[in-house]
Amino acid sequence: MDQKTTSAATGGKLYDSIVDTVGRTPVVRINRLAPEGVEVYVKLESFNPAASVKDRLAMSIIETAEKNGTLKPGQTVVEATSGNTGIGLAMVCAAKGYPLVVTMAESFSVERRRLMRMMGAKVILTPKEQKGTGMYNKAVELAEKNGWFLAHQFETPANAAIHEATTGPEIVADFAGKRLDYFVSGYGTGGTVTGVARVLRRERPETRIVLTEPANAQLVGSGTPQKRGADGSPAETHPAFEPHPIQGWTPDFIPAVLQEALDAGNYDELIPVAGAEGMDWARKLARMEGILTGVSGGSTLAVAMKVAEKAEPGSVILAMIPDTGERYMSTPLFEAIAADMDEEEVAISKSTAGYQLG
Repeated sequence: MDQKTTSAATGGKLYDSIVDTVGRTPVVRINRLAPEGVEVYVKLESFNPAASVKDRLAMSIIETAEKNGTLKPGQTVVEATSGNTGIGLAMVCAAKGYPLVVTMAESFSVERRRLMRMMGAKVILTPKEQKGTGMYNKAVELAEKNGWFLAHQFETPANAAIHEATTGPEIVADFAGKRLDYFVSGYGTGGTVTGVARVLRRERPETRIVLTEPANAQLVGSGTPQKRGADGSPAETHPAFEPHPIQGWTPDFIPAVLQEALDAGNYDELIPVAGAEGMDWARKLARMEGILTGVSGGSTLAVAMKVAEKAEPGSVILAMIPDTGERYMSTPLFEAIAADMDEEEVAISKSTAGYQLG
C-alpha cells in the first residue's frame, strides 16, 4: 500500500490498476464562504477513483486480507454498507477479480445500489426498520452460511491503519510549515478520525480534533456505552439512535473502530449538527465554491464553519469532505433542484428567436 500511495503522489501517468490511484487527495481552500480572518480548507476525498474516502478502506481491507491469507483467490467478499464502502469494494473487487455481495438497508439512495451493480456487485436490501444492525447481521449470516470473506469494516484494524498510513501523513505534508489549528470529521465506521488522530497526536499535537455526529442521533454525545459481542461487533441498537438524513454517518451503533479514539481521548470537542443544516451547507459549497459533495460533506463543513466563527483570527481549519454529491440525487439534498427550466431560464431562452422548446 505504501508503494502505491507513493506512486500516485509522484504524479506518474502509468498505473497497473485503478487501485493504485487511491489516495493523495487534494486540500482546497474555501474562499467565498469562510469568515474573514480565518482560513478554512477541505480535503476532497471525491478525488479517489470511486469518489469517496471509503476507497482507502476498501483497498486496505482487501490487500491486508490477501497478505495474511484470510481472503482466498476468487473467494466472494461480503459486507454491510450504507453505500460508499460498498462502492469502494466494488471497484477493488472488480479490479482484482473477487465476487462481491453487499447488504444495504433499503433506505439508502438508489444511486448507490446502481453504482455497485454497475461494477458487478450483488446488492441485497434489508428492511429499513432493522437499521444498520439489520444489514450488518445479514452480512454475517451470508458469510457464515456460504464461507464468504466478511470485510468487517466496523471492526477491522485495517480500517484505521490505512488512514494512519495515508490520510494522516498527507495532511501533515500538506500543512508542513503552516498552522493547522483544527481538524474536523464526522464518523461512519470511525476509521478516518481514529487513524488521522494517531498521526496528528504524534506530529501535530497542537491541532484540536473536532468530532461531529447527527444532532438527533448523538450516540457519542449520550455518554452511553455500546453493548458489544466478543469480537467487537454491536450486540444491539444504541439507545440514543434515531433515523437521520446524513447518509454514511453514524449507524445505529458505535463502531469498534471509533471506540479506540473515544477511549484514548483522541478528540477534543464534539459538535452535533442537524441534517438540514448539512444539506444547506452542501448546496452553498456547490453554488459558491464549485465543490460538489453529499450530506455528510455538507455537515462536516457546517461544523467547520461553526468552529471558524469562534476561532481566533489567523486560525486554520481543515474539514474532511468524504464524497461527491452525485450519489445523492434521489435524496432530499436535490429535491429543490429542478430538471426542467424555471421561469428565469425560460425568459433567457425567449430572449432570442431560435432554438426554443415548444
